[in-house]
Amino acid sequence: MEPSYIPLNPRLIGKPGVGKTTLAYAAARRLGRDVYLFQATMDTRPEDLIVSPVVASGDQIKYVASPVCTAMIRGGVAILDEGNRMSEKAWASLAPLLDHRRYVESIVAGIKIKAHPDFRFVATMNDDASTFELPEYIHSRLQPQIVIDFPEKDEELMVLTENLPFVEQRVLEYVAGFLQKAHRADEPFTVRDGINIARYATKMAGRGEIPTLPLIRRSVKQILGEEALVYAT
Repeated sequence: MEPSYIPLNPRLIGKPGVGKTTLAYAAARRLGRDVYLFQATMDTRPEDLIVSPVVASGDQIKYVASPVCTAMIRGGVAILDEGNRMSEKAWASLAPLLDHRRYVESIVAGIKIKAHPDFRFVATMNDDASTFELPEYIHSRLQPQIVIDFPEKDEELMVLTENLPFVEQRVLEYVAGFLQKAHRADEPFTVRDGINIARYATKMAGRGEIPTLPLIRRSVKQILGEEALVYAT
């Protein structure tokens, strides 16, 4: 593959719960590609990203391709979720995949695997303190960088309505307003928290009942803690 035709490897950055993984998944489905998700952790090893040995029947060693490797072989889209939780050693195993070489090498299985021309890669990364710094040689390979910010109130209300069609609209309006106040104060609360607040308040109110303001405030406290009540006025 000529360097000018190397596919981009987007990096989606934002606070937890703003929809980075959902956006990556929706984009992949829009392209009509199969999607393979790999959840990165601090314990992720190079072999976890490529090929892992397992003991099969008869004490035979069997090699199993990871979601990233499967996407490479089948021409799908690999989503590496929360990629900046991985160590540099794990990232190093993907370096040749993310440039013009477009392959990975499995030391465990002793093979080199080339990526299908239709293979695409996207990484999501949380904007918080519990992550590793990306090594520069990986940073330069994960482009473009796309920052996913908190949505506007009408967008959050749309998400709440879509996920909670059984909840009274004025309750969702209140929760959306609560989230907007928290965003302006740079709190990490997201629409995912709003869904949990509205759902819990509705459940406490009982079937067919509309949650009262005290119930919603109680739900905020249970879901996010007492300090979040300052935005639930």
